[in-house]
Amino acid sequence: MSFSTLAGIDFTSRPTKRKPITVALGTSDGQSVKLLRLDRHADFASFAGWLQTPGPWLGAFDFPFGLPRELVETLGWPREWLPLMRHYAALTREEIRTTFAAFCDARPVGGKFAHRACDGPAGSSPSMKWVNPPVAYMLHAGVPLLLEAGVHLPGLHAGDAHRVALEAYPGLLARELIGNRSYKSDEAAKQTPERLIARKDLIEALEQGRTRLGLRLRLTHAQRDALAADASGDELDAVLCLVQAAWAAREPGFGLPADLDPLEGWIVSAGSSAPS
Repeated sequence: MSFSTLAGIDFTSRPTKRKPITVALGTSDGQSVKLLRLDRHADFASFAGWLQTPGPWLGAFDFPFGLPRELVETLGWPREWLPLMRHYAALTREEIRTTFAAFCDARPVGGKFAHRACDGPAGSSPSMKWVNPPVAYMLHAGVPLLLEAGVHLPGLHAGDAHRVALEAYPGLLARELIGNRSYKSDEAAKQTPERLIARKDLIEALEQGRTRLGLRLRLTHAQRDALAADASGDELDAVLCLVQAAWAAREPGFGLPADLDPLEGWIVSAGSSAPS
């Protein structure tokens, strides 16, 4: 299927006007990705409305779609994805924190968290982590919105094949291009000239197509300046997810591994060495 619209979503588990869910919308010809615009959703109701946009579209979402199998089996939670997500959504954040903290406390130093198979190749935080970043709460908030919207989650849950949602991680591409340099912060005191330079270097590398995904980012001068000026990095993270969405849209099976764990899910483009 050809997707007329691509989207990269920088998600937050507590959206506000100051810290909205940011959606980068674009198109791709298979070799380049054109950023059309950035939308901002200050609450879940607005974002849920966008999810109902008729397709065909493919979105790459920066929050986990699954939990580590080891964690699920240790806790005795449902071992099928949909019942597991329904069980998880019914918990409060306090219950999640208490349960996960107890799991970690019972494990040795250096192995506190359980990991998904994709964490290593993606360099991502474990999806059970509740602080710095609170991805466990992002999963708790985000997956129910996708289920309610009826979108298709390849490898996990069948839905409207014209509205496809994939898990993404902007840090995967960012590290490939600028290493471990920090390019963003929500704290004003940490929004330094060094981070501004890192954002500019990252944007330049994306425009030159220096990632292994083999795609060049196309921006206007105004878009380039705006991405560099956003010290929080939310807009740039959404654009990084957009590039991952464009890569997945041209790959057979969205580039997901054939042996994807249907309980854990996968981060798009993790472990992929080169464009097809």
